[in-house]
Amino acid sequence: MAESVITESEIRKLLDGFKDPESGRSIVQLEQVHQLRLDGEKLAVTVGLTTWSAPLWDQTRRELTEVIRKRFPRLEVTVETEVHDRPAEKTGEMGLAAKSVIAIGSGKGGVGKSSIAAYFAFGFSRAGCKVGLLDADVYGPSIPQLIGSDGRPEMIDNRIQPVMVDGIRVMSMGFLVPSDQAVIWRGPMLHGALTQFLRDTDWGDLDYLFIDMPPGTGDIPLSLSQLLPLTGAVVVCTPQDVALLDATKAIAMFRKVEIPVLGMIENMSFFLCPQCGGRSDIFGSGGAKQRAAALNVPFLGEVPLNEQLRILGDQGKVGDSFGVEPARPYLDAICHNLVGGLTERHRRAPEMPDLPVLGQKPASP
Repeated sequence: MAESVITESEIRKLLDGFKDPESGRSIVQLEQVHQLRLDGEKLAVTVGLTTWSAPLWDQTRRELTEVIRKRFPRLEVTVETEVHDRPAEKTGEMGLAAKSVIAIGSGKGGVGKSSIAAYFAFGFSRAGCKVGLLDADVYGPSIPQLIGSDGRPEMIDNRIQPVMVDGIRVMSMGFLVPSDQAVIWRGPMLHGALTQFLRDTDWGDLDYLFIDMPPGTGDIPLSLSQLLPLTGAVVVCTPQDVALLDATKAIAMFRKVEIPVLGMIENMSFFLCPQCGGRSDIFGSGGAKQRAAALNVPFLGEVPLNEQLRILGDQGKVGDSFGVEPARPYLDAICHNLVGGLTERHRRAPEMPDLPVLGQKPASP
């Protein structure tokens, strides 16, 4: 008995159930199936994906290939991806066009929060995302040192032009105040500076804006919660108990101001000996992962204590950290886990009504 012929309409019906990582909606409904070519038992599909989901493009390609092969095992399947442009919408009175605004915070200083914020910015940018990095740690801005820039923002048409570093738009008080001078401000002045950084900076069209928060539970988180809708916050800590106590307070603070906690990261988690490759848990082991589980917070991963990472940060070359082989898989993992968690939230969101077919009149009530 001859096998039935697989049709293009059957394949499109299958693809209609596959969801775009960013929106959580059907790639067919969103017209993201850019090309579908069926030649006998050879199928070539080109799917358009947004730069927001760039860190997941390889995974999405594998998942779609598996979905098709599982339904049509006879087919020889090739899935390619390309950019599907979907600009960010401006949010509220800030006029900020960023699809995801993510605060990187901690309950205390000295846990590497600024380094993690920079890793996220460079990691997502390397993957192909449009990224901004705001250093909101007004009292101790570390981002200019980490990224190796002493640039000065310019004013064009009454808009602050962020400093560009490897394609990342960066703004920091460290660009405006000499490094040997202290900023001595009270809460209202902090709120005003943060407002200006968000509203008056020409951030352009961003997939992600990462905000390096000051340590502790002070005025900045409250100001952020009032100024714009944050996607959420990531809390950074180290394994020892005293750091975990402060991280717990930071999580409570974010929840108090209704900022979703997207996950915890354990920085300086362990030391990998460069000579023998042995692992030493200098500050303890697994504390952040256990605390995250107890608080019902996703654990995004651990970052090792590594001399080369420290050297690159001191030299202003933190963007090169992804080339440090012992650390690279851990840095890749925290970026992948963050966007993966956001994607899962989109998939769990309530179903939106189907988009109208182009040219089709709406049904009468």
